[in-house]
Amino acid sequence: MSAGVEWAVHCCVVISQADEPVSAQKLAEFHGVSRTYLAKSLQALSRAGIVRTTEGRAGGYVLALAAGDITVLDIVQAVDGSDPAFRCTEIRQNGPFGAPAEQCTTPCGVAVVMASAERAWRESLRAVSVADLAGHVAKVTDVARQRAVRDWLSSSAD
Repeated sequence: MSAGVEWAVHCCVVISQADEPVSAQKLAEFHGVSRTYLAKSLQALSRAGIVRTTEGRAGGYVLALAAGDITVLDIVQAVDGSDPAFRCTEIRQNGPFGAPAEQCTTPCGVAVVMASAERAWRESLRAVSVADLAGHVAKVTDVARQRAVRDWLSSSAD
């Protein structure tokens, strides 16, 4: 998984808590990351319909859907794609004792285990929404800090 996934998930949580659109510059500064690289993740989120941009002096990013309707899996797939993490290359057919292709009509044990893990991982990410993550942040962050963060995010000084 790319660093862009982590950045995108954090940005979605921050955007969900902001009172106004949040600029890419503010998001990059808030997280202490490269604006250029973060922009790629934000563009991927925009293409996937997870965030949208607003124009004007106070423009920036807002969630395109309700925070409860955006799952962590949605964000992962938007940034890194939906290809499986494990790709079976049928290594059992290689080498001096490789099995002939006609003996490899069903997945091997390794492929079965990896596919099962992939399903569990995806289901776990599908079960957590941006709203869930924002709720967790709210539980562990005092109200004064939450307000200070909102104020800082909405300040016009980029």
